[in-house]
Amino acid sequence: MKFELSILDILVIISYFLIVFYIAWYVTKKEKSTRETSAGYFLAGRNVGWFVIGASLFASNIGSEHLVGLAGTGASSGVAVGQFEILASLILLILGWVFVPFYLKSGVYTMPEFLEKRYSSAARTYLSWISIVGYVLTKISVTIAAGGIVFEAMGLNFWTGAIIVVLATGIYTIFGGLRAVVYTDLLQMFVLIGGAVTVTVIGLWKLGGWSVMVETAGSSFFNMWQPITDPNFPWTGILFGAPILGVWYWCTDQFIVQRVLSAKNEDHARRGTIFGGFLKILPLFIFVIPGIIAYSLAQKGLMSLDKADQALPMLIGSLLPVGLKGLVIAGLLAALMSSLSSVFNSCSTLITLDIYKKMHPEASEKKLVITGQVATIFLVAFGLAWIPFMKLISGQIYQYLQSVQAYISPPIAAVFLLGIFIKRLNGTGAIASLLTGFFLGMGRLIAELNKDSLSGFLYSYADINFLHFAIFLFVICSVVLIVVSLITIPPDEKQIQGLTFETAEKSTSDPIWRKKDVMFSIILLIVVGLVWIYFTG
Repeated sequence: MKFELSILDILVIISYFLIVFYIAWYVTKKEKSTRETSAGYFLAGRNVGWFVIGASLFASNIGSEHLVGLAGTGASSGVAVGQFEILASLILLILGWVFVPFYLKSGVYTMPEFLEKRYSSAARTYLSWISIVGYVLTKISVTIAAGGIVFEAMGLNFWTGAIIVVLATGIYTIFGGLRAVVYTDLLQMFVLIGGAVTVTVIGLWKLGGWSVMVETAGSSFFNMWQPITDPNFPWTGILFGAPILGVWYWCTDQFIVQRVLSAKNEDHARRGTIFGGFLKILPLFIFVIPGIIAYSLAQKGLMSLDKADQALPMLIGSLLPVGLKGLVIAGLLAALMSSLSSVFNSCSTLITLDIYKKMHPEASEKKLVITGQVATIFLVAFGLAWIPFMKLISGQIYQYLQSVQAYISPPIAAVFLLGIFIKRLNGTGAIASLLTGFFLGMGRLIAELNKDSLSGFLYSYADINFLHFAIFLFVICSVVLIVVSLITIPPDEKQIQGLTFETAEKSTSDPIWRKKDVMFSIILLIVVGLVWIYFTG
């Protein structure tokens, strides 16, 4: 469907773009180091506060395809998909309390750099290239496609809309670096949440309230714990498999962790993750529930819904008055621009510091910043060049491209998580584990692509739920990591000093901050528990 936008709606959207550009220009101009040093450009000068970090963690994670997908799955199967959002709240606590102290004390700019300090340069090289290729093939292409679809719904040509999104986002990312990204994310968080809350409230009002929605959709829609035989969200996969993927994404992926690396200190980084954890509870209520609202409205004949993925667009087009429609569309644009700017910046950071600087260790700070800007220009150019091919590629292939990350993430989670707990693990074990995971994961992907022609063990291997497969792969890679490390030379004690719990240095965290953060973390755990209790069938 297409939105019928009024002049007021269009003015709201244009105003949003202008405000985003002004914020990016202002924070870049205000902070001179953004333009002169690598720490300024790639890590915002390492002086970002907790509120901005939490907002950026949330906004970067939520893309337009994320919104449409959550609402669509909510419309087709209920709240079970919200488990990934709720679990993210808990994983962010792991990032803040477990990983952050080691990341900040090590002084690293990137996650591959941390792997090199903990293990070896081979581990760094592997993660650098896997991350860059993954960003280019999945995050950049899918987010650009989502931007084109949003503009297409507004009546613009798909390619025109995609080009506008890429150029607009690329400009402020190139010139402002991470500082421009995180501060525009702060604005985009408010716009995104404001738009989503608006849709949810008006939808519930139109339907007649929460109780009417529950009665119309049925109790099965409000059970987050699905049986072990469920093809999509089995409770075993949610409880044991999803956290493995969560540790990879929230605790080891440059796309996310770069935000906490930019913190003023350990306290701001940790509190930023806690704040982000509270924000991640919201998607269940303002992204998934609107999908159920759309389904319920359709059941009552108050709205037409041909496909589940049309849930959010139909709500926006059918329910919102003039002006508010522009605000919500600005929220969709905020979602995709924050994701795209983040992936541009993170990918250029990896290219500059893990590839270029490795080859040119004598490069000056100014040269590194220029390289980062050129890398971002290249990524923008790739995004533009990729647009004509997007509609030629089926949605199923996109789905498989996305699943690649799910198949290669368990070994990455294993080497990071076990690496800070077990001092004896070494670089030989890490690279053996990473390569084992890569080949098993790629084997699974190839088998899945050819599943119809398989039988017996190979069919079972291809057909296992991806969350259950994550458990299997994590266990295998962990065993390989430990066994190979134990039968080879121990790591250099000096190399791993301060990078494991056994060799950890004394915390520099403020006791008062720490005490408050313990309290906030407990409150977050209680809230998550209450959500799980309420949505148990």
